[in-house]
Amino acid sequence: MIDVQKDPAARTLTFTARFDAPVERVWQVWADPRQLERWWGPPGYPATFADFELAPGREVGYFMTGPDGKRYHGWWRILSVNPPRGLEFEDGFADDDGRPNPDMPTTTARVTLEPDGEGTRMLIESTFPTNDAMEQLVAMGMVEGMREAMGQIPSIVGADPAA
Repeated sequence: MIDVQKDPAARTLTFTARFDAPVERVWQVWADPRQLERWWGPPGYPATFADFELAPGREVGYFMTGPDGKRYHGWWRILSVNPPRGLEFEDGFADDDGRPNPDMPTTTARVTLEPDGEGTRMLIESTFPTNDAMEQLVAMGMVEGMREAMGQIPSIVGADPAA
């Protein structure tokens, strides 16, 4: 089960899931671009990451390909990396050439991986610049998309998520 908490006062959406795999294994779904590609987009929208380096100050470009072949581009700006416990990055939409789209809001994502018994608890906290930005991305399907995307992680780490 993937829990989602919306906090308008803090302008955050927090996604929480538990995986029956150790922290080091779950970290690999973030650190290895080939594994990240298998879950970052919702089902039917696989991601492709280019110039992937998880290091502060680096920019990462990616696109998701829809069932109709259309590409949806995005970017990350890596703020911090603490393997295997987490990372923080800015996340935004991009044009077809991979340049940030200034007409769309960005978020700051903070990923935390914590031991939970023999498994791992993963939190992804997305912070928005304004409540309007949060509502715009929620209306575009961010909550459903992240739930579906994170729901693909168990098949990668070899276990089902638990509540």
